Amino acid sequence: MNKTRKLLSIAGSDPSGGAGIQADLKSFSAFGCYGMAAITALTAQNTRGVVAAFPVAPDIVAAQIAAVMADIPPDAIKIGMVATPEIAAAIAGALSAAPRNVVLDPVLIPTQGASLAAAGLERALITTLLPLARLVTPNIFEASALSETPLARTTDQMVAQGRMLVEAGAKAVLVKGGDLSGEPVDVLVADGETRLFHGRRIATRHTHGTGCALSSAIAAGLAKGEPLIDAIAAAKVWLEGALEAADGLELGEGRGPPNHFYGMWR
Repeated sequence: MNKTRKLLSIAGSDPSGGAGIQADLKSFSAFGCYGMAAITALTAQNTRGVVAAFPVAPDIVAAQIAAVMADIPPDAIKIGMVATPEIAAAIAGALSAAPRNVVLDPVLIPTQGASLAAAGLERALITTLLPLARLVTPNIFEASALSETPLARTTDQMVAQGRMLVEAGAKAVLVKGGDLSGEPVDVLVADGETRLFHGRRIATRHTHGTGCALSSAIAAGLAKGEPLIDAIAAAKVWLEGALEAADGLELGEGRGPPNHFYGMWR
């Protein structure tokens, strides 16, 4: 009998179901894994953007994590929206004995709407959570904010920012280039080496929560014992399929979500 792979998402809640905790749990399920969640913030958002965000008290965030860790230890952990420096510190304290498969997706700047990060969060992520993560997955805007350098316009600049974050304490960094023009390229910097992951640009408006989905899918692969490169490659192929099938959902008036269950819903 195959072992049930368990994953914990530590992130904010998206009531429209496209991003955050909801997207993470769907992604875990799409990979045949059991998902759990510790909520860091409640948000008011939909496909048209973020209206407001309400952080959860840090001690409650820590208590949620501790309760799960004590009873159902996860095989991997995905960290998304952290919201405040105080919550970042609470998460780091609660994960002092965490498994090695921690994927940090530093949610800092939403594509549309209100900010999801309090002042000082970038520095708090660098000092508290970056050293705990096996992989950090910033987009080009987040990589720019974390490295305190101008927005990358080329893959060479993405590589440079990835190396800066590795030097700051990350074990590996995947800088996502989907916001650059042309065919998307993600850059992995790890173990002193660089690897490019080329993808296909899918013509769809349904891109809400793609960062959440990708990082969660990578975490699912790591939970199953896959090498990091294989987990990233499989997650990217799955996400492209979810984006190709997204228009069939017909959800919302703005940036709808990908179809996480395209391989299951027939």
